[in-house]
Amino acid sequence: MSSTIGTLFRLTTFGESHGKAIGGVIDGMPAGIELDLEAIQRELDRRRPGQSAIVTQRKESDTVEFLSGVFEGKTTGTPIGFVIPNNDQRSGDYDQLKDVFRPSHADFTYEKKYGHRDYRGGGRSSARETACRVVAGALARQALEKYGIDVFAYVDQIGPLEMQGEVDRAEIEKNPVRCANADDARRMEDLVRVVRKDGDTIGGSVRCEIHGLPVGLGEPVFDKLHASLGHAILSINAVKGIEFGSGFEAIEMRGSEHNDRILPDGTTETNYSGGIQGGISNGMPVHFRTAFKPVATIVKDQQSIGKDGNEVIVSGKGRHDPCVVPRAVPIVEAMALLVIMDFYLRYQAMRHHS
Repeated sequence: MSSTIGTLFRLTTFGESHGKAIGGVIDGMPAGIELDLEAIQRELDRRRPGQSAIVTQRKESDTVEFLSGVFEGKTTGTPIGFVIPNNDQRSGDYDQLKDVFRPSHADFTYEKKYGHRDYRGGGRSSARETACRVVAGALARQALEKYGIDVFAYVDQIGPLEMQGEVDRAEIEKNPVRCANADDARRMEDLVRVVRKDGDTIGGSVRCEIHGLPVGLGEPVFDKLHASLGHAILSINAVKGIEFGSGFEAIEMRGSEHNDRILPDGTTETNYSGGIQGGISNGMPVHFRTAFKPVATIVKDQQSIGKDGNEVIVSGKGRHDPCVVPRAVPIVEAMALLVIMDFYLRYQAMRHHS
């Protein structure tokens, strides 16, 4: 399995949804960074289950314990090991799935690839693992803040409901869907409640903005900044697409419309490029949208097959999100932060060498 991401700033994660714990090892964290442990826990609280009435009601405190790499509140430059215990597994909810494959889940592919799988909550394929990424992203955030780099994300669409109002960053944590506009948030929350009552699920989109990047982050040709961000974001469970800047809307535009005119101060008049040109940050804000599919586990009965190849009816059981995007916001931020931290260290190394 591939469980490591990054070059100079690296995260390796371990653990399954219903194992004793999940955790990770972070390599490359600079020494001397004074950590705000409460801020790290707040990031985990934004991702954890049971935080509102419209997400899964699994009760996990998601309390992180650091095992190494931190002394007297500061990073030492050595590997940072951490664990997050699993407390509320209810593995019995999954006994009926031992010999069947849930539609659009990783059950079938994991079984066929590895010949053996942990069927309790999806095992390693569960989004439970993403809590480890949030820890590493929270550490990266505290290092990057010292360089004036700011990363934030919000929900801008659920189902057919797109955000219509202005972006108000202060609203993101004030509503359970994490939309950046209060009026749009209410409409989205009502839709999620209807979908949940129907025993179904629905998808959505998360928009991420990265501010304060210098010109020069990105390593063409294969480690272009947007290519690495895409790789990181697409590794998140349920992600089906990502677009930068104008994205797919660029298809309908002409070059005379789409080109970002460069101004005398080095900024651009528009930002259809999404802050990245030639795979390198150009100093403008980087922004991208991430599409999430509807959660695969639904309460409605579905036709599928078992290990023996015979047709079966799969009945939804367990505790699951009717819409994953509200809890995905801190995960998208974390993966963006991991990539930016890695590329910033590479950028510094190049400048130091030259």
